[in-house]
Amino acid sequence: MEGAVVETDAARITRKLAPEAIELTKYLFFTGKGGVGKTTVSSALALNLAKQSFRVALISTDPASNLQDVFNMNLTNELTSHPDYENLSIANFDPLTAAEDYKNSVVKPYEGILPEETLDNMKEQLSGSCTVEVAAFNEFTHFLSDENIEAEYDYIIFDTAPTGHTLRMLELPTAWNDYLNTTNHDASCLGQLSGLDENRRKYQRALERLRDGTSTTMMLVTRPEQSAMQELQRAQKELKDLSINHFKIIINGYIDAVHGDISKHKKHQQDGVIEVFSEWLNENDVHHVSYSGRINRTLSDLVGLFDDTIEIEADAFEKEDHPTIEGLVEEIERSSVRYLFTMGKGGVGKTTVATLLAETLAAKGYRVHLTTTDPTKEIIAIQNRDNLVTSFIDEEAALASYKEEVLSSLGADISQADIDYIEEDLRSPCTEEIAFFKAFSEVMANNDQADYVVVDTAPTGHTLLLLDSSESYHKELEKQGNRSKDAVQTLLPKIQDQKLTQMIIVSLAEATPYYEASRLSDDLDRADIGHKWWVINQSLVTLDAQDELFSNKKKDESKWIGMIGTLSENNYHLIPYKEK
Repeated sequence: MEGAVVETDAARITRKLAPEAIELTKYLFFTGKGGVGKTTVSSALALNLAKQSFRVALISTDPASNLQDVFNMNLTNELTSHPDYENLSIANFDPLTAAEDYKNSVVKPYEGILPEETLDNMKEQLSGSCTVEVAAFNEFTHFLSDENIEAEYDYIIFDTAPTGHTLRMLELPTAWNDYLNTTNHDASCLGQLSGLDENRRKYQRALERLRDGTSTTMMLVTRPEQSAMQELQRAQKELKDLSINHFKIIINGYIDAVHGDISKHKKHQQDGVIEVFSEWLNENDVHHVSYSGRINRTLSDLVGLFDDTIEIEADAFEKEDHPTIEGLVEEIERSSVRYLFTMGKGGVGKTTVATLLAETLAAKGYRVHLTTTDPTKEIIAIQNRDNLVTSFIDEEAALASYKEEVLSSLGADISQADIDYIEEDLRSPCTEEIAFFKAFSEVMANNDQADYVVVDTAPTGHTLLLLDSSESYHKELEKQGNRSKDAVQTLLPKIQDQKLTQMIIVSLAEATPYYEASRLSDDLDRADIGHKWWVINQSLVTLDAQDELFSNKKKDESKWIGMIGTLSENNYHLIPYKEK
């Protein structure tokens, strides 16, 4: 019956999230696969706690965060009070600004003391992606370990990055301490270590706090979808491996009641997924946030996220016609492009789009190589074709291979002190990024027989760091004694040749994916990397199906499609919502 709540296994497994009733610790970390609603749920909880007169700090450690869009405020790395909620303070961490500040703090004490050539070398070492990660960690541990912040706020809420980035950040307390404990030199790929060593106690306090279940809870956010649930299971396991063991699971966007064909189909899908994961969910403290039909444009919408209000109205939306993905394939065929990257915010469907393009091109008789650089290693199983090859890069194998290559390339006349230095550099967390990039470049280089190479890339922040590392890669090799020539040298020119390579920006017709895609477009412009085509995934606007619960969603999608059309100069293609 339409409009009725059906008692299912899914409903019995979870409890509706109620801010006034849920048991919370002081430190709350919202993490999960990109696009599941971490920012929305964490912001809504922060607002509700502030309304209850608690003093709340809401902090984003996600390079791709949109807290500034949610609260319509100019935010910085410093906590800023909200004008309407005086006991709510917000910080939106900018890793690039923090990296620049960190670089200046390391170099400045040596100005006028060390030769200019040495200072330039220090600045060079501190200009890569490793420094961004170090700076991010410094900010992260500041908020987590600062005693003044602890005393000032009742709750400190972190809106963290997509899962891979978050786990990397949470691993750093152990990684950096291990590295500092075994390093004897003043410089490495991390630059001067003095800035790190001064913070050793702060890092240790941060790690202890993360592992203290009486003060810290990992709020694992997911949608009732297969890939999001799988990612969350992996995240929880890796966190447990780090001795972090206090969790709550939040299933966001759960449909309580059927109001038409779309909600009926989506609810059936959701309950099926939850049933598949029921054993794991029953082992955890699980809550859900109902899908309300609201678009959550305003702070009052966010405050009401956890209530029982459902916004339904007659679905009078008339379906729209838009360019489809088939048209994109035809444009690709008419072009000279051979390398296609799918890029965008986590959770928008980059893997789906990459797979669809690869399958379609292969079905037309082209030789296609589909590969993924996504740290989650999530690639959809596809049909085997003689002319379609699939692969993903194994980070552990790439790292082992890279270390062996560096050490085996050392000359016979190298001193033991230099060997020790290189081995120390290879133990640093930064080496993983370099090794991963090298493996990625070899995939790009060793595909002369393919008509098309389709690359399913990682979420935005990781991808940009990956591309950026191409410029500093050989400087790292030279510093470590490796002067070999390989595929990396030709990679960046190949990526920047817009007749040969194009980044396909994948988005959903929603606010957060749009803003993130817009920022990605700007970043690619600055890097002189082509990105002519956009794909809007899983859109409802072309459907005939009517549904009161999704009427607002259709109208909202139409607005964002219009904005994407303007931004892309109408070079967009749409994939309609369909059963998976």
